[in-house]
Amino acid sequence: MLPRILVIGSTNTDMVLNVTHLPQKGETVANGSFFSTPGGKGANQAVAAVRLGGAVTFVAAVGDDSFGGESRQRLANEGIDTSFLITKSGCTSGVALIFVDEQGENIIGVAPGANGQLSSEDVIDASEAFDEAKLALIQLEIPMPTVLQAARRAKECGCTVLLNPAPMPKSGLPSELLACVDVLTPNEGELLALVPGSGSVEEAAQKVLEMGPKTIVVTRGSRGAAVFTSEESFEVPALKVEAVDTVGAGDCFSGALGVSLAEGKPLSEAVKFAGTAAGLSTLTPGAQTGLPVREDVDRMLDRR
Repeated sequence: MLPRILVIGSTNTDMVLNVTHLPQKGETVANGSFFSTPGGKGANQAVAAVRLGGAVTFVAAVGDDSFGGESRQRLANEGIDTSFLITKSGCTSGVALIFVDEQGENIIGVAPGANGQLSSEDVIDASEAFDEAKLALIQLEIPMPTVLQAARRAKECGCTVLLNPAPMPKSGLPSELLACVDVLTPNEGELLALVPGSGSVEEAAQKVLEMGPKTIVVTRGSRGAAVFTSEESFEVPALKVEAVDTVGAGDCFSGALGVSLAEGKPLSEAVKFAGTAAGLSTLTPGAQTGLPVREDVDRMLDRR
């Protein structure tokens, strides 16, 4: 039986412009190429999880525009349960504008639209989805009260709570939220922002562990991941690839980690699985189009 993964988060349409280099303030970079692709951190992680072997239910919101209808259909086509994907009347769907340079690095601007209207009441209305879930996967492109409600409800149901703290609010994260988290997946900058003045990632991780999370998995791009618990710390190297587009790689990592943990895999094995999936996701442009399927990840793990 497939592990039931509940994702609570955002869904966007990504407008991607490939350019020679990322523009600076006031600069126009000409001769770029354009394409549109589905995105949003919640949707990215939901698609990653379902392609990698999870049975996924998605709690999210779209507007009553063409983008919303297209998002709903795409997610359903992936095999995701969209019973709790809400249409907000009189609201636009989320849109992200993304510049990607020749090295695969990016800068992103987001208009949240309906994502900003996903409410605590919407989460309460989805209570039955929490009852069935093994793991709840949450990000921060929806309102913080909604994130808190989702984390509290998941904790009450005995779900493992995996929080990807992105984008990180300038004010940090509420202590109540961190107390509900089982697994936190920040990048280095996000982790250091949680503990201002920390001298190192290691010092920051130890301080954050004291705030509630049982496990912290710090993503470090091409340098792999660093894992911290109250009992151990270790590093997992990244899959060595020539990245084409890093958009969505962090979301792929969190989605893959969630599936592997829900399957009951040991932490080190789960992080290696997630890193391999994230590496493969950078080989194809687009946040969701590049997400790998389980067979590709298992095949690469055999080679590693």
